[in-house]
Amino acid sequence: MAELLTIDIHTHILPENIPDFGSKYGYRGFIHLDHHRPGCARMMMDDKFFREVQANCWDPGVRIGECDQHRVDVQVLSTVPVMFSYWAKPQDTLDLSMFLNDHIAGIVHRWPKRFVGLGTIPMQDPELAIQELERCKRIGLVGVQIGTHIHGVNLGEPRLFQVFEACQELGMAVFVHPWDMMGAERMDKYWMPWLVGMPVETTTAIVSMIFSGLFERLPRLRVAFAHGGGSFPATLGRIEHGFLVRPDLCAVDNNVNPRDYLGRFWIDALVHDPAVLRLVVDQMGADRVAMGTDYPFPLGELEPGQLIHSMPYDEATKRALLGGAALQWLDLPRSLFR
Repeated sequence: MAELLTIDIHTHILPENIPDFGSKYGYRGFIHLDHHRPGCARMMMDDKFFREVQANCWDPGVRIGECDQHRVDVQVLSTVPVMFSYWAKPQDTLDLSMFLNDHIAGIVHRWPKRFVGLGTIPMQDPELAIQELERCKRIGLVGVQIGTHIHGVNLGEPRLFQVFEACQELGMAVFVHPWDMMGAERMDKYWMPWLVGMPVETTTAIVSMIFSGLFERLPRLRVAFAHGGGSFPATLGRIEHGFLVRPDLCAVDNNVNPRDYLGRFWIDALVHDPAVLRLVVDQMGADRVAMGTDYPFPLGELEPGQLIHSMPYDEATKRALLGGAALQWLDLPRSLFR
């Protein structure tokens, strides 16, 4: 396949050394890294273990080597969602965001043909969020990653509209990633927050943005959702049926059929199943489904692009899934990476 460009829109990165933000701000709940042996670290929330990570979570050189091994040309970098810190004091979240954003921007500046950067912003304070959004653009980031909710506030709520409006006006892409999953009190076993909670979180975000009329009011807003859009593709029929039979409950803020928004946003291709990939490509179109792996975490695609390569799609479809859809979402030219 000639001149194939492979872009992974869903990868996470952390700085190798994270300050003790809890001591700096005077309260607990922030993540730090415990480098307990070479090439390995524990993500710790205060004194509570969160996740084990390896050097590929912070070392760009290791990432580039693994990308070369898997034939990935470009990674879109974003922070690990637990770092969002929407629960914290807004000025502290702004400070933390600036630290993380400067780190990603530095990597992009050093390796501009291998990495694209997304920032994080203090969404709990829209004015501060816009302030940092503008700075993200100035330092070379092309968008932001946000959570599926903002400390319990759904993305379609009016208080957040000005942030999305600023994203549209600045031409900044938005990547929506689940975090702080609902129903956690019933999902303390079997890794259910990640297996069940995440897809529901993403579906809630999509439905909130559609039913609130956000996409209708901001037609140039470029939004992508993680993990294949969560449960949304499989439940679209139910969502549409509810809209049609109970408009008094569903169409209170927007009277456009939710199915009409297929093609108005992007999803990644991280679905782990050929039948589901066929479904989302049929629903959304190949130019709205972009390769994403959740690198470097084990619930992601361990061999990036393997599912797409395994499908009997024609060359044009694979070209779109592996890189073309990502370029459209990011609004970047292919020539930037050649």
